Amino acid sequence: MTVSARDMAAATPAGRDRYVDLLRVASLGTVIAGHWLMAAVSSDGIGNLLALVPALQVLTWGLQIMPVFFFVGGFSHALSYRSLARRTEGSVYAAFLRARLRRLLRPTLAFVLVWAAVALAVQLAGRGDGPLTGAALRLVTQPLWFIGIYLAMVAFTPPLLKLHERHGWAAFAALAGAAALVDVLRFALGVPYVEFLNFALVWLAVHQLGFLRADGRIRRPAVLAAAGLAGAALLVACGPYPLSMVGMPGEKVSNMAPPTLALLCHGLWLVGAVQLAARPVGGWLERPRVWRAVVTANGVAMTAFLWHLTAMLAVYGAQLALGMDLPAPATAAWWAQVPVRILAAAALTGVFVALLRRFEAPAPARPADPAGTAAGTAAGPAAGPVAALGITLCLLGVLGLSMTGLGGLLDGHSATLVAVPLTAPAAIAMALGGAWLVERSAPARRVRLRG
Repeated sequence: MTVSARDMAAATPAGRDRYVDLLRVASLGTVIAGHWLMAAVSSDGIGNLLALVPALQVLTWGLQIMPVFFFVGGFSHALSYRSLARRTEGSVYAAFLRARLRRLLRPTLAFVLVWAAVALAVQLAGRGDGPLTGAALRLVTQPLWFIGIYLAMVAFTPPLLKLHERHGWAAFAALAGAAALVDVLRFALGVPYVEFLNFALVWLAVHQLGFLRADGRIRRPAVLAAAGLAGAALLVACGPYPLSMVGMPGEKVSNMAPPTLALLCHGLWLVGAVQLAARPVGGWLERPRVWRAVVTANGVAMTAFLWHLTAMLAVYGAQLALGMDLPAPATAAWWAQVPVRILAAAALTGVFVALLRRFEAPAPARPADPAGTAAGTAAGPAAGPVAALGITLCLLGVLGLSMTGLGGLLDGHSATLVAVPLTAPAAIAMALGGAWLVERSAPARRVRLRG
């Protein structure tokens, strides 16, 4: 039975931190709007508006909001894991992974399979090499990097939560210090490949801030925001770090891929800033209509994120199909079309959400056997290792697909992930196999997770 957003909002526990739910929706919404704005599509291909107009790169200091999402994830994961640890028999780790990943992997895998079928059909028809078609097949999977990194955050939650409970701020400082050391080895000493460690260290440090919030230990958000902003500004002004907090095509150094100390400082100032707004916004969220809107948006946020680029590309494709000229990006005519294109993309995203939101809805539990274990699950001591293997395959598959794209399905196009060449079909198989292992690793019970 489907529960309406009105009923869910009415049943919200009095102690729920509603501000966290708003931050989750707002961060994904900001990413979606930023992608729609930055896409500079012309008849020659797909470019980046920020590369064409470098002065606009300063906007990324507000629009690069992904650190807030990982911060919120840390908060939610801490509450959820502790709640399960108190009430779960057997492998808490397997139960935690399964409970956290079901609503993330189901819409993601549905997106991947639909787009893989479309890409295969396009390439079989011999139309996969056009300037727009080829770029679209590469572009559409790029946002999956975020889901791959988020899977890693979930996987590392139990050990890092224990580290936080023992050392508090010192655990965050250790991760931040390690990220700084990586940049020293990278830029000052030229150590090859060391920079890729910061894919873990930077995002795990931001995730660790969510643990601190869960325990009420971010007591001076203004100091955190000021220190982060000053640090980011100093590093950009005096170091080898670019102004943009998102990746730019052709740049030698990116703050995003791999992440840098400048991006970590950027995350610090964003976390401090949103913490400063928590109390005034919290009262506003007590209004029934406002809270109901937040609950509704949370129920479809991941589906909207997955399909928003598809909607944008469809809008541009419709313009071309109707014989409309695409103005050169960043010209007056191009800017005049921006509001119309964004409204059209938003409307089409709403259509995708209406059609596909079922994959994000909580799935019904499978029947359990008389011993209380769901049929087909990995009971006993094997559950934890099975779940760990499953999430490892998932994150490698999703990250690999974000790198390979869906072009070249028929000619074996590959990308290198952790020194291993990976094709799109292999990445899809890894993600599907990993999801199956996670699903079978723990009893299928309805578990109400805090956070």
